[in-house]
Amino acid sequence: MFSASPIVLTTERLLLRELTPAIFNQLFLKKTKQEIMAYLSLQTDEQFEEMEERYTKGITTYYHNYKGFHLLDRSTKKVIGHCDYHTWIPSHCRAEIGYAITDSKYKNKRLMTEALESILTFGFRQMDLYRVEALVADYNTPSLQLVRHFGFKREGLLRNHYQVNGQLEDSIMFSLLKPEFEEWQAKQQP
Repeated sequence: MFSASPIVLTTERLLLRELTPAIFNQLFLKKTKQEIMAYLSLQTDEQFEEMEERYTKGITTYYHNYKGFHLLDRSTKKVIGHCDYHTWIPSHCRAEIGYAITDSKYKNKRLMTEALESILTFGFRQMDLYRVEALVADYNTPSLQLVRHFGFKREGLLRNHYQVNGQLEDSIMFSLLKPEFEEWQAKQQP
């Protein structure tokens, strides 16, 4: 389907299929709307239009880049979510991470914990990251638990940082440094 095969990371229950600007280019320049929707697991015309707008307005700039992964159920190959470094600044060895399980029947099964460990390992080892940032709403208990699980440190509050459904919301800024993640990984070894 693509001139260069996407990276696929494997965990116990998931496949994490890479999404890059080059893959988006090949999709939107060479594939039909139906093929794009199937590959990206977009369910509605609105989701397609949002993704097309993201693509046409630019997923990357001269300053930051994007690297994402679809989360696929390993047994069915169904896309169930995503995890991405959506604000990756290679020259500063840092990126902001975002993630979501988009299929409700897969929530509360610790799948994002499984995925994020693999994504963080990839980021620190393959992308030369030193710092990963996570911005979390104070009411998003599952996300707060997730970042704390991996040892992210709370740095502060960004006031009126995101607009959600027409309302400005605060974000709590967390970060994880490479040596902190390596220390966390060492503690996970039996």
